[in-house]
Amino acid sequence: PDASSLRLCRAEAFAALGQHPRALEDLDAVCRAEPGEHEGFFRKGKVLLEMGQRAEALLAWEHCLTLSPHFHPARKEMEKILMREDAPQPCMAAARLGDAHQGSAGPQVDGGSPALPLSSAEAQDEFGRFEESGKLEKMGSDTPKYHVVHLERMQDADIQQHTRKPADVIGLGNEEETAAAKCTQLCLGELLSVSDLECSLCIRMFFEPVTTPCGHTFCKECLERCLDHRPNCPLCKQSLREYLKAGSYSPTTLLQDIMLASFPAQLAERRELHRAEMAELSNLTKNIPIFVCTMSFPGIACPLHIFEPRYRLMIRRCQETGTRRFGMCIYENGKSFADYGCMLEIRQIELLADGRSLVDTIGRRRFRVLSRGHRDGYNTADIEYLEDKKVTGEELEELQCLHESTYRLAQRFCEHRDLTSRHIFMQHGPLPEKEEDIQASADGPTWCWWLISILPLDPYYQLNLFSTTSLRARLTQLQRILTALLQQPPAGHPLPQHSSRGRV
Repeated sequence: PDASSLRLCRAEAFAALGQHPRALEDLDAVCRAEPGEHEGFFRKGKVLLEMGQRAEALLAWEHCLTLSPHFHPARKEMEKILMREDAPQPCMAAARLGDAHQGSAGPQVDGGSPALPLSSAEAQDEFGRFEESGKLEKMGSDTPKYHVVHLERMQDADIQQHTRKPADVIGLGNEEETAAAKCTQLCLGELLSVSDLECSLCIRMFFEPVTTPCGHTFCKECLERCLDHRPNCPLCKQSLREYLKAGSYSPTTLLQDIMLASFPAQLAERRELHRAEMAELSNLTKNIPIFVCTMSFPGIACPLHIFEPRYRLMIRRCQETGTRRFGMCIYENGKSFADYGCMLEIRQIELLADGRSLVDTIGRRRFRVLSRGHRDGYNTADIEYLEDKKVTGEELEELQCLHESTYRLAQRFCEHRDLTSRHIFMQHGPLPEKEEDIQASADGPTWCWWLISILPLDPYYQLNLFSTTSLRARLTQLQRILTALLQQPPAGHPLPQHSSRGRV
């Protein structure tokens, strides 16, 4: 009950809900508790205006300007009312000002002593002074009298800027709308600087700003990166578990509109910087993200469980750039990851309540690593894609025969599977159909990769088969392995658990 800042917030909530009398009660309490602060009187005026009490609103804003003569929002609100033809006349508004402000200091007039609120008679006298000085003629004879008096009391230098006829302000034409927009931009520009619109995490202008339930605003990407590590607000440390669980970050539209109106050039520059960053991340040969985990193969599904913060960021970036692709390599001593890997394409993502995700991917192209790097905690690499060497003539005929005979062996192997292999086949699906054109794909027939992925092979032997660009060599090795396996009882050679590959 003693926190004026909380009462101000609650008053805003009441006003937004249309409960203006309750909002006014809170604002009156704030004004009594902090009579020297202008903020409560300004908001009180806004609520009074919503209630249709324009004269009382003028009194509240006049008091606000008494406390803070250069508070532009209060000026603007008063001018909007006073420009109207049905604005309160001096005898009514000025008299109330005199009653409400007895004993309080007023704004400075012409650099002299504080100006006290005018009584009705004083307002009429001052209006007569305007007529004698010729200022009223310059301003227009249809300008409300109290408006003239008020503008003189504010700042004589601002008269020409703010004394347009009501019809000029209220008109609905395109020129008037453009002028109103420029006026709004100028007003915001006076109140804000670019530093007011900076994200506290990246120290750059907000891009896609989102506001947390605790009231703090960040760039969407910056907040997501923080929540990857800990489900708390980066500033106040309040728990954001429910916010994270919802998985929805709605942009703060009002803040976007303010940035567009106040600093369009800076916002355009910020957007261009973001586009450049996305373009760099979209390159699928330079600095591609590398997930160091297990072997993956072209055309073969590869389910992943993502929980490390660095890989959460990596997956999210793959989504945002639209490529939906990243590289997969196995670990290799002394190199951080092997020289060969497979590009994976994200097919579907299931987000979990705690920020983890289950990612369904499928292998696409094989690649060779040219150089290694890092970005924000995860590995990257420059790569070149592999492609099987094409053969023609008699070589192609021999290769076709080798392909047929190896595929028949693969069928026999699948027909004589034991209980362990049945479990693996249920997870990986049946043996793919053989392709008519065995050289149509740059990586060769898909069924070969399916077979390599389920056979009881050491990962480094798999990598050896993976890196060859000769389909003949790959088929020859598979034929030898299948022949050896078919010569032994199925029960004696259960496939090792790594082949089922529950990846983490």
